[in-house]
Amino acid sequence: MQNTYSTPRLLLNKIDLNDAEFISELVNTNEWIKYIGDRNIKSITEAKEYIQKIISDPNTNYWIVRIQGQQTPIGIITFMKRDYLDHYDIGFAFLSNYTKKGYAQEASIAILNDAIKNSSHKYILATTIKENTNSIQLLEKLGLRFYKEIQNKNRLLQVYSVSVDKLLIDQLTESFFNIFTNSDQQKPNWNTIHTICLPETIIIKKNANNEEVYNLNTFIEPRKKILSDGTLTEFMEYETSEETKIVGNIAQRFSRFEKKGQLNGTSFIGNGNKLFQFVKTSTGWKISSVIWEDDSLE
Repeated sequence: MQNTYSTPRLLLNKIDLNDAEFISELVNTNEWIKYIGDRNIKSITEAKEYIQKIISDPNTNYWIVRIQGQQTPIGIITFMKRDYLDHYDIGFAFLSNYTKKGYAQEASIAILNDAIKNSSHKYILATTIKENTNSIQLLEKLGLRFYKEIQNKNRLLQVYSVSVDKLLIDQLTESFFNIFTNSDQQKPNWNTIHTICLPETIIIKKNANNEEVYNLNTFIEPRKKILSDGTLTEFMEYETSEETKIVGNIAQRFSRFEKKGQLNGTSFIGNGNKLFQFVKTSTGWKISSVIWEDDSLE
């Protein structure tokens, strides 16, 4: 894992002894004590001892999270192998003034995106207690799902899990939707479709009475034109829900999506269904086919 990660809004740095004052503050918040447990850290010296144990453990990673351009720490992200879990566990804790702003999700995604590059990780876990509904909501946003309950040190923990294959397929799907974005001065990256799809990928648009069948080139060309000549502007398309089934080295994903933009100067909102198929190749997961059907536009 890296010592430093940078996201659009945040900077993550590996914990060090200089973070003792912040750690002392964080572990003594009401939220930490209620949902994680009292670490009995009552002084800066004890905080430094706590940090030294973290630094000395090769299976434990803590990053201090700061807002870009600011020195004040706002939270932590952890990634560690706990002795009572079969796989690495991701965790997060933020000061209350910085919750519900998307910071924990943004920082967690940076760590997950790096972790899934390591082939030794097959699953990623997380633990919480059932009363911590905010934590559960975030874990579900990150793609983890309830796995089982376990007892640990007189606490009943909820274990959440996601396979690395699922996270990689999530990335592929998001990349496909993002290809066509030209809102907020973003330009479509047409080369992306060749890196995430097999060369022989088939793309089908289903209309009421017929089907339009494309290969990658015939699919891209007309869209490249309307997204660059002013016909379709401020366009973005994004997934709103999904169901993914992975069996061995093949997978299928049903997506509901929404899209919006301006067509010939007139604003519109639309939605529809997409069905993706994936295959795990020698170089990783690739999209092998896409079928979509639009609902009516507003």
